[in-house]
Amino acid sequence: MIYENRTYRVKPRSLGEVMKRFETGYNIRKKHSELAAFLYTEIGPLNQIIHIWPYADMAERAALRAAGSADEGWPPAIGEFVEHQNSEVFFTSPFTPAWAPAPKGWIYEWREYIIKPGSLPGLMKSWGDAIEARTKLSPLSIAMYTDLGDLNKWVHVWPYENLEHRREVREEAAAKKIWPPGGGDYLVTQENKICFTAPFSPV
Repeated sequence: MIYENRTYRVKPRSLGEVMKRFETGYNIRKKHSELAAFLYTEIGPLNQIIHIWPYADMAERAALRAAGSADEGWPPAIGEFVEHQNSEVFFTSPFTPAWAPAPKGWIYEWREYIIKPGSLPGLMKSWGDAIEARTKLSPLSIAMYTDLGDLNKWVHVWPYENLEHRREVREEAAAKKIWPPGGGDYLVTQENKICFTAPFSPV
């Protein structure tokens, strides 16, 4: 399984119309394959939409994208609002085989790190050792690494009831020395953003 994450920056104050038009197009596109999730940013870099598409492999991606593009109405009619587009293909870590949904109304914290070349095996070992204890406090939606796009990128997405829930969980994990996982010398840069889900998002 691979995930294609497509991140678009749209013009300020266009988000409502963008999501409306995307949903119209998605109702056509989803007969070929469905989204894993559709998120939009609320804190961090604003005016971003992130749509995540699962595929068995690159061959299936090519076939399904071609089939979708042959339908009238897809891609969605949002080009006038899009200022930047980025596409990356991810593999999931062994301990997160698929996007795990959270209860409706939860927020998502999207954290992405650039790590040192060659450090991924050590990172996954340290995470694998710690993840069971951490996810007893709150769930993990996915942890994944790039195969195409910006390389050496590690992305992990955490759902929370709200920002206060996030604060409480992170403080408890740190106080109990559950999280962050051991090591950390693999980190080059860190970024995060708080996202909401669109009404039509499967997650």
